Order: sequence, then structure tokens, then C-alpha cells
Amino acid sequence: MEKSKVYFTDFRTHTNGPSLPGKLAKLIRKAGIGNIDMDGKFVAIKMHFGELGNISYLRPNYAKAVADVVKELGGNPFLTDCNTLYPGSRKNALDHLSCAEENGFSMATTGCHVIIGDGLRGTDEVIVPIRNGEYLKEAYIGHAIMDADILISLTHFKGHEATGFGGALKNIGMGCGSRAGKMHQHNSGKPHVIEEQCRGCRNCAKECGSDAISYESGKAHIDQDICKGCGRCIGACNFDAIENNNEDANEILGCKIAEYSQAVCDGRPTFHISLITDVSPNCDCHPENDAPILPNIGMFASFDPVALDQACVDACLAATPIRNSQLGDNLAKPDWHHYHDHFLDSNPNVRWKETLEHAEKIGLGSRSYELVTMK
Repeated sequence: MEKSKVYFTDFRTHTNGPSLPGKLAKLIRKAGIGNIDMDGKFVAIKMHFGELGNISYLRPNYAKAVADVVKELGGNPFLTDCNTLYPGSRKNALDHLSCAEENGFSMATTGCHVIIGDGLRGTDEVIVPIRNGEYLKEAYIGHAIMDADILISLTHFKGHEATGFGGALKNIGMGCGSRAGKMHQHNSGKPHVIEEQCRGCRNCAKECGSDAISYESGKAHIDQDICKGCGRCIGACNFDAIENNNEDANEILGCKIAEYSQAVCDGRPTFHISLITDVSPNCDCHPENDAPILPNIGMFASFDPVALDQACVDACLAATPIRNSQLGDNLAKPDWHHYHDHFLDSNPNVRWKETLEHAEKIGLGSRSYELVTMK
């Protein structure tokens, strides 16, 4: 099989040279975005607007650079994301739009509209069959995203407390799911508390979007009937006191994300962009962001989302960890079991390789790639 091409450029700029948004525009043109017939077509640019309080999400300047290229090619772009499963600043379309605007995403700053993909309450969805699905046969995808003729994913590549990293597949699969779709992917297992390790700090309760965590005798307790299985409490605990009841849950979650990505991408033109910058250890859904675990690496683009994620993973694994970070702190512990894997060493409960393996297996893309570097 011919290797997929992934195009790369770093974050270096020079006097009288292009700005970083200009460099991104140059990269995606070189990667072949102009080969997509966009004339008069609706183009969904799927991204994450960042939870209020989090500032590691991509700047709107990058969204504008992509939208401007789409418009040059005759397309009608819009920025989009779907509502969250948990309560927060993006739980319905009105709050979500306010959050996006407060974080800098507007017609004035990006040159295109923001449309919340699954409507006011997160229930405006389309049921889409999943080709070659093994865990799921159909997906619940935001209506506006499926109405678009073309999909472009614009991803902040980062760490993640359940999937290891948040890349193109996470942005597409989980991000394009309606609230029901997110529940559909998250229902493989629910976390529980290891009481002897719990310090009663209540960080997990602050992060829980379901009000499922109470305290009994000073220890956290998770109500399994209320818990949605999103895993945010796992990332919130600094003492490894919360783990998943199903040891395979994160592997299954990753495979479901791959299958949802297949549903979103199948049968229409797609193009994918990832920026490895401000590599926070956890998802941009958190209302805060910890210090980056890795240095800024660069921008990547490809028609193949699997190859893109694999290239970003390889670049991250080859990078030197930042000492003053969650990853650096873990590696500095004298009793730390070294996984020699930056994502596992940052969040030891994660499973990420299975996501890429499953995505390749169901025909979404290839993990084999040729890296083409642009200066």
C-alpha cells in the first residue's frame, strides 16, 4: 500500500517572511487542499473553541487562515463543534456560542460564522451507518456537520486523560458526536475510587459534570447510576485514586472514536490539520490547562487522518519532555514506573495505540506515512 503523505512545517518565522497563520495557509496549499472542488460548497471546519478558563486551545488566527483559503477556493466555510455531554460553558448552543465568542471566535476575527453542529440542546442529530463498524453499527452525528459537503478538521494536538492524546480522530469522532453520540462512545466503563489512595481533596467532585461524586467518611464515592463514564475525574485526581471499572474501557473508547470518525468522513471529501502547540496533559474541555508537557513542534496536514495522528504521535514521542509539567513531575519520581511513552508517562491509565490500529483496520486511513517537510 502506498504511504499517505503528511506535510509538516515548524513554528519558525523570519523577518519579511510569512506569519504563522500565513505559514499554515502555505502548508495546506502545498498539502493539496486545492484539489478539493469547493466551488459553492458548504465546508465545515471542525475545531474546539476551548472551555472557558482554558487558554491552550488554538488561536482564532489559525481558523481564519484556513477559512480564507477555503473562500479563495470558492467554498463557504463555517466553524463548528457539538455540545458537550457534561455541564459547562459549552453544554447548549447559546452557551457554546457565547463561549466561542469570549474565546475569540467570531465573524470579525475568523471571517466565517460559528454553527453549533447538534443544535440548541444537543439533540439535532443524524443517524449515520458506520462502514466496517465492529463495536457500533451507527453513529449519532451533529446535523449541521453532516449537512456540509466537505469536512476539514483543525485540531489542537495535546494529551488526554482517557485517550492518551487528543488528535484528529478525537476531534472528529467524539467532537462531531451529538450529546447522545458522546454518551454512545463513553458507555464502555465507569470509574471507581481506590479508597486507601483517596486524600479527600474533592478535585474529582469539582470536575464531575454529572454530580455523581459524594464523600463518605472523607473518601470520594462515585454513584454508578448517575456517572456517565466520561473519565474527567480520573484526570482530576493527583493521587491515582480513581481508575476505570473496565480495564479495557479506554481501549474500547478509542475504537469507538475511530468508528465515529469513519461515519463522519465516509463518502465525502475531507482534509485534516493538526498543530502541536501548547501540549497540555489533558483535554481542552477542562476549565483550566496545566503547563505543556512537550515543546511546541509544528503544523501538520494530510488527507489521511490516521496518518496525520500517527505522524503527530511520532513527533511527540521523539520530543524532550518539559521538566516543570505533569509529565516531567511523573518522570522525576524515584519510584515511577517508566513506560518510555510520553502519553502513558503523563496519564498511566490511557490506551492510545489501539485507536490508530482500529482506525486502520476499518479502512479510515493508514498508519504508514511519508513526511514531507516545508520550510
